[in-house]
Parts: sequence; structure tokens; C-alpha cells
Amino acid sequence: MLIDNTTIIIKAGNGGNGAVTFLRNAQTMKGGPDGGNGGNGGDIYFQGSHNVNDLSEFRFKKKIVAEDGVRGKKKKLFGKNAPHLTLYVPLGTQITVVETGEVYEIVNTTPRLLAKGGIGGKGNNEFKTSTNQTPMYAEPGTLGEVKTLSISLRIIADVGLIGLPNAGKSSLLAVLTHATPKIGDYPFTTLEPNIGMFGDYPIADIPGLIEGASTGKGLGTGFLQHIEKTKMLVHCIDSTNVDPEKSYKTIRNEFKEYNLLLLKKQEIILFTKSDLADPMILKENIKKFTKKGMKVLTCSIYNPESLKVFTEELTAILENLNSTA
Repeated sequence: MLIDNTTIIIKAGNGGNGAVTFLRNAQTMKGGPDGGNGGNGGDIYFQGSHNVNDLSEFRFKKKIVAEDGVRGKKKKLFGKNAPHLTLYVPLGTQITVVETGEVYEIVNTTPRLLAKGGIGGKGNNEFKTSTNQTPMYAEPGTLGEVKTLSISLRIIADVGLIGLPNAGKSSLLAVLTHATPKIGDYPFTTLEPNIGMFGDYPIADIPGLIEGASTGKGLGTGFLQHIEKTKMLVHCIDSTNVDPEKSYKTIRNEFKEYNLLLLKKQEIILFTKSDLADPMILKENIKKFTKKGMKVLTCSIYNPESLKVFTEELTAILENLNSTA
């Protein structure tokens, strides 16, 4: 299951308390204060990663807590600082701190501090003076920061495979990327996007759309939200579809109702299952789209040559798209 939005709570570690101790050994019965300082609590960082595609790590982990610093010890020994905690998210992740509205974009692999750990408290050794040689107190460690974070992927994939149910998107994804989406000959087989890697480019098989999705019908606006997070679209149309123009317009109308920016995404029209179509009818249907200046390709997962042509075209477009980004 693709997780592209979630809300979590993070808590940095508390600082360790300072120690109240006095030197006592066989040679010293009433020595001075020797309580050490507490260690610092662990910070929490977020870091972009090329090896993470979604936010599934946070599906069930809704509260993340870093370790506390260790309290100070006798003999002026400082408590150990807690290790810092780094959470990995896909590049392009947007993090909003709910309490303040601050927004962070994770756009590279440099760790970003989101919650600062508490400072360790001073032990009683730090408070001795010429007038107070036996301080009976020490500082407590300060508390680590607690924040509620709303996390959202800005981009889930370079390519979104879209189309009406049963347009062949999942089968195409499986062939292109060796992903293993559930595939069946009935509507709404895919209920959540599946992601696979096409070379260096992630491709998402977006769930099928029906008329009225922008108002919540079928899989509803979740489908359209996923499309927002792709760089370009491959609009899959079943080659045996008796009215491909109507199918195409159905989805475009939902784009228009939901967010006009979706209409501006770069798009390829791909007639799938070309091995099942009447060649003459398919040729005429292709002309209807090319006359409007659209990029149109055909393929069948059972025709290696058609797949080769499609993958070469797609690779060229992606390389150009990323070079100009």
C-alpha cells in the first residue's frame, strides 16, 4: 500500500539529570561534590533518500521518540549523550510542523534537524564555590522538543500510468518494472498505486478513474491527489475501446473539475492491448488524437517490438524532462 500522506508525533530525547554525589572511598570519608553532568538527549533528523519511495514506515508508527541522555554519575563522570535519530523519507517530501505552520522541503540527502534533544543537567560538582563547598542539588535535564508533523510526498513518481479501469496499466507496469501488482479482469483491481522502477525512474500505476471521481465517486479524489504527485502522465486507453475519445475526455473532465493544473502535465497517449484490436480501426482512432497534436504510441505486453519502441520513446522524454527540471 502506498502511503503518501501521514501525520506523526516526534519527540526528541530528554537531557539526563545531573548527579548529586560526594567523593567517598577508603582514603576519603568526607570528600567534596563529584556529581557529573547528564548527557544530552537525542536529536531527530529527517533525510532524503533515493532508496525510499513512500511513507510506509510511518503507517503504524505514529509516535517516534529519540533516546534520553544518561544521568550524570559520581567521580565527575558525565552521562552519555543519546544517539541522534535519523528518519529517511523520499526526496521531495514536504513536512509541515502543525503547531507553528513551518514548512520544510526535503530536497537532498543532507540531514535536516526537526526536533532538538534536551540539554543534560549540571551535576553538583558544577555548583561548588568557596562559600558553598557541599551543594546538595543538581540541575535536571531539559525536555526534548515535541512536534506534530504533517508529512506529504510532493512527487511519488516521474511517470503516472492513468486510464479507465482495465486499461492495462497494471500489466504494463509489471512488464516495464518487474513490479508485482495484483491484476484481474474486473474493475478496480488496483485500489492503491503500485510503484516500480523503470531504470532510474519511478513509475506509478494509478488506480482507475470513473466519471464523477472529482466529487468522490468510485475511488474518489484520492486518485486525483496521486496524479498531482507525478511529473508526467501516460494515458492508457484500451485499443479495443469502441469510443476512445469519450474515455479520454472522461478523465480530462475530472482533471478540469479537480485541478486545472493537471491538464498542463506532459502526456503521452498509449493505446494498450494493440494485439487485440482491429488494425484499421486502431489506425483511425490514432489519427483522431494525432490530428490534435498529441503524442500517440501503441503497445502490447505480448509484442516485444512494440514495447521496445514505447520504452525508447518514454526514456527519451524522461531524460529531457529531468534535464530541464
